[in-house]
Amino acid sequence: MKTTLDIVSDVVCPWCWIGLRNAQNAIAALGDEVEVQSAFRPFFLDAGIPKEGLEYHAYMDRKFPDKAARKIGMENLQQAGKAVGIDFRFDKITKRPNTLNAHRLIRWAEGQDKGWAAKEALFEAFFTNGQDVGDTETLIKIGGQIGLDEKLLASLFDSDRDIAQINREVQEAQQIGVQAVPTFIVARSRGASGAQPPHVLEKLLREHAA
Repeated sequence: MKTTLDIVSDVVCPWCWIGLRNAQNAIAALGDEVEVQSAFRPFFLDAGIPKEGLEYHAYMDRKFPDKAARKIGMENLQQAGKAVGIDFRFDKITKRPNTLNAHRLIRWAEGQDKGWAAKEALFEAFFTNGQDVGDTETLIKIGGQIGLDEKLLASLFDSDRDIAQINREVQEAQQIGVQAVPTFIVARSRGASGAQPPHVLEKLLREHAA
């Protein structure tokens, strides 16, 4: 049996990393029972971030002014992350980046069957290492680490390649009702929002396989 899984997410969304790990575990649990063809779809958690990004702590203070509630939320995230092997280091983050170019890198990585590796590398770069994943030099290095050609990436980033497509897909996601990420769309029809546990995703994938 076969089915498709479209994962709508953003690389600055911590629950999206947890959701990615849960999806990996769900697919692994299915084994040979269901062949899952996956694809990553872009989303902008905040479309108003300028190209150069914003200072992270000032941005978070504006977006989440209740610091006590924010602290509790981050502690909950860290605990949820540990459960799936993720080390969230929010203290290392200094820049809230614009993620357009990160989504472009994911698109190009998918073309070489490295989409999952790109997502993992970008999440780790941002949430564990505190790197600016909006910076093209940083993205080129990340691409090189997962086996992409750095010279080719540099030339692609110097062009407008896939910018219109990424923006169009973000709009399409909003038009079909995606308001929060991660969102998982199975068989182009059934959707589930949030970092669903593996058994829920496994059930969805199995039920919509043919």
